[in-house]
Amino acid sequence: MKPTESKEMYLKVIFDIYLRGQEIRSVDIAKILGYSKPSVSRGMNILRDEGYINMEPYGNITLTEKGKETAKNVKMRHIYLTKYLIKSLGIDETTAMKDACHIEHVISREAMEAIENYVKED
Repeated sequence: MKPTESKEMYLKVIFDIYLRGQEIRSVDIAKILGYSKPSVSRGMNILRDEGYINMEPYGNITLTEKGKETAKNVKMRHIYLTKYLIKSLGIDETTAMKDACHIEHVISREAMEAIENYVKED
């Protein structure tokens, strides 16, 4: 698993499922991300070992506080970047969302804070 991007993608998907109030299962994560079940299983084991999630045997996945905080930060970066790309550059929403998904993993804290402030001014 790539140190940041893969971990953050998994956490964002888990967080989205959590926010919908649904049970979180590896099979659902695999389906959403288009990854194989063995790849997701490996990813979940890494996230568990690093303290981001708890897993019941053959069952539900839950986010730890560390996992929730990290996922929430990724989600907020995605939201602000999407709004910025639409508002400042006139990018269509679908393209903005796709691009934000890539940028959110590599953007500097300084640039992200500037974008947040710009978007919040409205």
